[in-house]
Amino acid sequence: MKVLYFTATGNSLYVAKSLGGEILSIPQMIKQGIYEFSDEKIGIVFPLHGWAVPPYVVDFLKKAKFNTNYLFAITTYGIYSGAVATHLKSVAKESNLNFSYINKIQMVDNYIPTFDMVKEIKKEPKKEIEKNICILKKDIEESKNWILKESFLSKKSASYMFNREGKPFNKKRLKVHVYGEGIDNYLKVDDSCVQCGVCASVCPVSNISLDPTTGKIKLSDKCFMCFACVHSCPKQAIHINGEVNSNRYRNKNIKLNEIVKANKQ
Repeated sequence: MKVLYFTATGNSLYVAKSLGGEILSIPQMIKQGIYEFSDEKIGIVFPLHGWAVPPYVVDFLKKAKFNTNYLFAITTYGIYSGAVATHLKSVAKESNLNFSYINKIQMVDNYIPTFDMVKEIKKEPKKEIEKNICILKKDIEESKNWILKESFLSKKSASYMFNREGKPFNKKRLKVHVYGEGIDNYLKVDDSCVQCGVCASVCPVSNISLDPTTGKIKLSDKCFMCFACVHSCPKQAIHINGEVNSNRYRNKNIKLNEIVKANKQ
């Protein structure tokens, strides 16, 4: 079994590792130009972005070819899962993919413009993550055919997100994603930055670099707001306009170097 994953804070990586089999980083596959995969079972694990499939994962799925009789997908989410299964089915139809199983698992919500990470971590025991991972693992081992069902209201409320997130990378889409502003007006780096380069190492789209002259962080226009840089900065020097506070999060079972290995150029 192969499990392809995208992770920013470690939640999806932890789920992928827990399922077993060979785990493959989607950013690394993209950077290596590998889009065809073969195995008895193949899975995709990714975090929910704005009630939908992250645009980065959408772009990957539209190019990928999976030679398997059992294709499954699991999304990690915090509070509300929107209509991610409906979005994923729409992407699959466009890309000639056939999912046998689509499900979700609730994890710590790390959307810092809304939530305090310390408070969200305290809620983790109530989410019964280990128990739910076991359920997912059993379903997949038994090749269960099941697609997450979503309400009509969920589908309607998420329709805007589908239109927004399904577009390919470009500057125009970026501006929509950050509510009409350019990246420099949305993401800030304060004076506590020590130019360690961690942010550049965890960025899946190589959107961050260090200016060799000034040593300061340079931002490009490929950002899709996964927040990997914000949560991974050892000095908490990267901030998003409107964030609740400077508390940050990484899955307790995942080390920083694992996220770097998954996403680094």
